Amino acid sequence: QLQLVESGGGLVQPGGSLRLSCAASGLTLKDYAIGWFRQAPGKERERVPLITNGDGNTFSRESRFTMTRDNAKNTVDLQMNSLKPEDTAVYYCSADQSLDLVAVGQGLYWGQGIQVTVSS
Repeated sequence: QLQLVESGGGLVQPGGSLRLSCAASGLTLKDYAIGWFRQAPGKERERVPLITNGDGNTFSRESRFTMTRDNAKNTVDLQMNSLKPEDTAVYYCSADQSLDLVAVGQGLYWGQGIQVTVSS
């Protein structure tokens, strides 16, 4: 069964850090472009500004967030630093062999999402 599973979410204070992980079963993540997305209550889903294609290159407009692959574990991690209350959301990872589809939120595979809450 092909699936993605996020882990590592939880409650963190403003200014703190959190590391999310996207694990895959049934597919090899290094062969896929991966994107992280988030959705806050009452808001539309938005792409966390990081994406990586099969070459392992990352694209980011957000210096607080870093994305890395661990091919041995078949995971893609999202390191989030200097977190703000407005980062509170459910975070999802998405995978597709098409970078373009992942970039616009149309990736074939999605995780179930994990809650990140930034609050004092």
